[in-house]
This record gives sequence, structure tokens and C-alpha cells, in this order.
Amino acid sequence: MNIGGGDEYDARTRTSEGVPGARDGARTTTRTRLPGSEGGGNRPPTRPGRSLVTVVAVVVLLIAAIAFANRGGGEGGGENASSDDKNGSAPEAQPTAPSGEKPVKTSPDTLASGFPHSEKGAQSAAANYAVALVSADIVKPKERDEIIQQLFAPDQVSETQRKMDKAYSPKLLARMGLDENGVAKKDAKYVSRTAPVGTTVRKYKGDTARLDVWCTGVFGNAGKTSTNPVTSDWFTLTLELTWTDGDWKIRKFSQKEGPAPVNGDNTASSADEIAAAVDKFGGFTYAR
Repeated sequence: MNIGGGDEYDARTRTSEGVPGARDGARTTTRTRLPGSEGGGNRPPTRPGRSLVTVVAVVVLLIAAIAFANRGGGEGGGENASSDDKNGSAPEAQPTAPSGEKPVKTSPDTLASGFPHSEKGAQSAAANYAVALVSADIVKPKERDEIIQQLFAPDQVSETQRKMDKAYSPKLLARMGLDENGVAKKDAKYVSRTAPVGTTVRKYKGDTARLDVWCTGVFGNAGKTSTNPVTSDWFTLTLELTWTDGDWKIRKFSQKEGPAPVNGDNTASSADEIAAAVDKFGGFTYAR
């Protein structure tokens, strides 16, 4: 919704067995009898049995497992470890990795807030704000004003409200099968759910950040007589954030289509199944 080579190696080891010149899987063994050796005959040098090799392998694996566990529970890990490790001992977090920071202030009925003042905190904020900006509540005037009040920088609230009110005009809502209050017609349910797939930081500098959030989602009216059935889409939101009053706030945002994968072979569900799924599966209130 727009808003404003392992098998090859295995085969080689099975056929050649590491014996140059071997033919048809045969092995050749050179036997050397040293003067004064005991046992006599042409017996080859003694080699450890399979059971001994197995025991040694198990011991080595146990030692490796213990070492790995101790490394994970050392002083450098755990919840008390600093997220700004300067010693290089902790692995660097990838763009979409969990921040590992203390959970933000959130509850089932409110938008997430109180994100950390860090690059990772900005990513978490952007992912959560994407969910709110393309939610079913954004088409409802009262709920939309509340979302804007919470998510946007104070000096951007009035202008953003004006622009969104203009974008979600009664004419557009009618085309979406909604009344002027953003409510679907009788026997229909409006659906708009967004799921962030990943985030990337385009620019970060202290109190400002510019990020892209790659999203997928579903939107439309679930109803037997709906002319705007629920469909899926892929899009990218670009958000410019600023650190204001102890939290990340939006200064402006834009949206573009894609990147979109090839559609799968999923059979489309009925309107009743979609409506039931919306009631059964609640949307998440905190991402990352």
C-alpha cells in the first residue's frame, strides 16, 4: 500500500581415497621389514583401530564444545556487556541483527517508544515506525492524529497532519471501500498489516539518521462483495529520524515499490479466511 561445492568434494574422496595410481578402488601397501623387528613375516606396521579413532574424535568434539560454551559465557558476553565494544572481541552486528539492547517501552495497546540513542536504536525505531505508518489505523482520522503526534518531531506534526489528511481524502477512502472515518462497509473488514523484512542505515551522525526499511504487507478489504480484495505488496520506506526529547522521531519519510520477489504458487485464501486470520493473529508491537 503506497502512502504518500560440497558434493563434488565428497565424490572425489570416495573414489580416489587419496591413493595415487589406484585402480578400481584397489589399495596398494608397501611393507617394510626392519632388521631385528619382532613378529616376523610380512605384517605391516600396526595402526590404531576404528574404536580408538572414534573415542579420540568424541573427546576432541567435547573439548571444542566446552571451549565454545565458555567463550559465550565469558566476561565479554551476557546482558551486561557493552554494546559499544571497542576491543574488537565481540562480533560486529549485521544491519538486521537484533540490537541486543534493553527492550523499549511497549505494551499491546501502544506504539513502541524509548529507543536507544544509537545506530541500532535508530534501526529499531525505523522498523517499528514503518509498521505504524502503513497500519489499518493510519486511514482513521482520530487514530492517524495520535500516531503522528507520537512518531513525528514536534515541528513536523502540523504539516504532516495536513498532508496526510489531504492524502486520505474522502474520495480516496471511498475507492478503498471505506467511509470518511476509515471504516469498512458492513460484512467487510479492512486489512493493512506491514512486516519489516530488513533495515539499512544510509547515514548516521549523532542525533540524525537516514534509513531504509524493506517491507512486505497485506492490504485491502476482506469481504465477499469487496471490490478491493486483500493483496500483498513489497515496498521500501525511507525515513529521516532526529533525536528529540529522549527518543527517535520522524522528520520526513517517502515510499517506493520493491524490491519484490517472484510470486509463489500459494493458493489465494477466501475472504472469510483472511478476515478470520486478521482476528486470530495479532500484529506485533515491537520489532528487532
